[in-house]
Amino acid sequence: MAVPITLQTLGVMLAGAILGWWRGAASVIVVLVLTAAGLPLLSGGRGGIGVFFVPSSGYLLGWIAGAAAVGAIVHIGATRPVWWRVALGSVIGGMVVVYAVGIPVMAATLGLSLTDATIANLAFVPGDAIKAGLTVMLTLAVWKAYPRAFVTPRREPAPATARATAVR
Repeated sequence: MAVPITLQTLGVMLAGAILGWWRGAASVIVVLVLTAAGLPLLSGGRGGIGVFFVPSSGYLLGWIAGAAAVGAIVHIGATRPVWWRVALGSVIGGMVVVYAVGIPVMAATLGLSLTDATIANLAFVPGDAIKAGLTVMLTLAVWKAYPRAFVTPRREPAPATARATAVR
């Protein structure tokens, strides 16, 4: 199989669900930069710039947008994670968005049509659906154990005296 079945997309879903859209995407970027630098962070201990020139490279790049999408769906407008938003975010961001980037790259590198690449990708759907369910359980467990992890710090407005001084 050209693209391995791993638990790595679980990490992408959790990054977005727990850290939010931009922190989740940033954490995935950090992992990919460290991987490109040669650290063996991918399945099978793979690392180095070469991992971005194989059929699975589109999925790696899709992780960034996927984590951002999961985080946006789970967090934007929410005061706490709700199971259905985590599930929806995990499916849309962790599956649909990642597949939308990964499938065309896999098709191009293997010389497949998009239809054939999509059919080949169907092997990942059951496992990714299980990962989405695990993301719901783990995200809600983290929220219950450490709710402060989900609080986005808000900037307080400057005191009126500081604003008046700054204007002068």
